[in-house]
Amino acid sequence: NIFVHRMTTKEIAIEQIVQKLSMIIELLTEEERRRLLEHIKIQYLRKNELAYKDGDLPRDMLCVLTGKLKIYKEGVSGRSQLIRVLKPVSFTGHRAFFADEIHHTSCEALEPTTIVRIPLIVLTDIIQHNARLAWFFIKDLSVRLGSANERTVNLTQKHVRGRLAEALLFLRDTYGVEEDG
Repeated sequence: NIFVHRMTTKEIAIEQIVQKLSMIIELLTEEERRRLLEHIKIQYLRKNELAYKDGDLPRDMLCVLTGKLKIYKEGVSGRSQLIRVLKPVSFTGHRAFFADEIHHTSCEALEPTTIVRIPLIVLTDIIQHNARLAWFFIKDLSVRLGSANERTVNLTQKHVRGRLAEALLFLRDTYGVEEDG
């Protein structure tokens, strides 16, 4: 007689989160892992729903599990400037907190999206005691800063054709191509 444990929806969700966040989870002790998982929240965003907006205080780091988010800045004339597109598994929302600032951009779902919200108070407490996790975020932010610097140079120094080619390559890398190529 074999006992089969049926997992609850919450257990399945936590197991999927642990898999998706393995690059962070593997850096944590058992106690840190338990603490992190007991404080996270799963949120389902509809298309065009905001995760945070310009001027908000940063409270959570967001991790995209499914779907896509866009980070953008509203322009003076009402037009928005796309900063970045996030796909699974990407992080956002922590830069402003680490810089002791409010959010200077908005974050919106491009399609139905599932995110994990990790309270930044909990995350920073763990980071203060876990150098490996601190280095993970230092590297993540450094890579993104390097990409932003490169984009700035390309936008200011390339001709229109070069900027268009770069935009097309970015779209291909972010969204892929259709089955027909």
